[in-house]
Order: sequence, then structure tokens, then C-alpha cells
Amino acid sequence: MSSQQDPFQYALKSNDAWANYKGHQNPTFFPKLAEGQSPSILWLGCSDSRVPETTLLGLQPGDVFTHRNIANILSPTDLSFLSVVEYAVSHIKVQHIVLCGHTGCGGCLGALSDSRIGGVLDAWLTPLKTVRAANEQELKAIVDEKERAGRLAVLNVQRGVEVLMSTWVVEEAVRERGLKIHGVLYDIGVGKIRDLGYGN
Repeated sequence: MSSQQDPFQYALKSNDAWANYKGHQNPTFFPKLAEGQSPSILWLGCSDSRVPETTLLGLQPGDVFTHRNIANILSPTDLSFLSVVEYAVSHIKVQHIVLCGHTGCGGCLGALSDSRIGGVLDAWLTPLKTVRAANEQELKAIVDEKERAGRLAVLNVQRGVEVLMSTWVVEEAVRERGLKIHGVLYDIGVGKIRDLGYGN
């Protein structure tokens, strides 16, 4: 995209080219998508533009059911998150739930700061600041700010998996049909996902 092009108009043209290419490559692709969805994976991730789940997993539209928010925070009081999980587990019957944190997370850097960010973001980051407070000594021992934020991202995934596995719909699906939970970290600098070993 050139600096003179409007980003939205460029995106529309890019979509048109992509849809034409996909339709030419596989004429049944869009008609099949229009019939419904049956993804095997629910992806819970961060809103960061550098972490687009379908792209980095090398998958296609229809393969991944998705919920993203600032810093991939899972809160037991967040109705949006709970609704997505309930729909994915009870109705779509996904086989895997993946909670993905990532390096270079602005939410983690914000939670490590003692300064106010402003607006609703301070309230939103409260669960992440709670994770920070619970691990204060370990985090303070890490001198490099990026490494400290990376460690908080891992701890946030660990806490998120705990929240996820304590929801009744997930507990039931794990027990009755072997639903798998995975906590992972995406390294933006190398493009790779690392399984953190949190889950079941």
C-alpha cells in the first residue's frame, strides 16, 4: 500500500482481489462457507493487529471461532467472553480451546506501569494488574522491561486458563467429551507459537 492510498479503500480493493482469487481457486469455497460453520478450535487472544489467528495458524475462514480483547484477559464477570465460550463449547462443540498471549503486548506494558492510562483501559487492565501484584517479586527481579512484560504475558495466560477451566460449561465438556484446553504464547519477533503447558 502506498502512503497516498486511503487504508480503508485499499482494504476494500484487497478484499475484492482476495475473494476473486479464492473463488477462482476453489469455486465451492464461499458457497460451502455460507452453509454454516463447524470449527474445531476456539481461539481466545489479544486484539493486537499483529496477532491474527487464522493467518498465523495457516488456516482458512471457517476453521477457527474467535474472541479477542485487549491483553487477552479472561474475567469470570465478562459476559462477552462467557457467551463466546458457551456458544463455542455447547453449540459448535469445538474440540480445543486455545488461549494465546504474545510478546510485546501493550496491555502487559500498561499493567506494569504505575501511571494511569486513562479512560476505561485502567478498569479493563485490573485483572492483569492483579496478576502482576500476585507475582510482584518475580517480576521486579527481571531488569529488562520487554522481558518483564513477556513474563507477565505468560502469567496472564496461566491465570486465564485457570479462569477458563473453572467455568461450568468448560468443566462439563472436559469431563464428558474430552475438550482440550491449551495456553500458548505467540512470539511476534519470530512468528512462532509456543505451547506453555497450561491446560489439560
